[in-house]
Amino acid sequence: MQHITEQDSTDDDGSAARPRFRPVPWTALESPADAELWVEEHNLALKEHVGPNETGYGVRFTLAEGGDIYMQTSADGAIVLDVTADAAWVAPLIVAVAQVEAPPGSLWVLADDKLIQLLIGLSSLIAASTLVVGHPFGRGQRRHY
Repeated sequence: MQHITEQDSTDDDGSAARPRFRPVPWTALESPADAELWVEEHNLALKEHVGPNETGYGVRFTLAEGGDIYMQTSADGAIVLDVTADAAWVAPLIVAVAQVEAPPGSLWVLADDKLIQLLIGLSSLIAASTLVVGHPFGRGQRRHY
C-alpha cells in the first residue's frame, strides 16, 4: 500500500521532499468480507508506517464528488469521523448507516460495530484513501452517538 499525508515535508535544504504517504485509488468494496479485508490491510499499513509516538493517525477518504472524511478508530471502541465542510453532503448516508442523529459540527463519534456497514455505504463515493498522521480528530470535543 502507498499513501500520502495532507502536508509535504521539507528536506534539510528547505526544498520540498517527497510526501510521506501517497493516495491509493479506491476499489469499491462489494461485501462485508471485502470491507474486513480492507480493515486488516489498513491496520497493517498503520502498524508498519506510523511511529509509536505519532498521534492523530487514521485514514482520509477523498470523496469523488468533493470533500474528505478523516476516520480513526479509537482505543475506547469508537469510530471517529471528521467530515470536512465540502463533504457535508454525505451526512444523510452516515445517519442512515449508523442510525444516529447528525452532530452539530463536523465530528462524528460512532460505535465500532458500525465500521463495516460504514465502509460499504461510503465505498461507491470514495475516490482515494490516504494514511494520515497528526490530524486532531476533534480532541476534547468528543461526544458518543
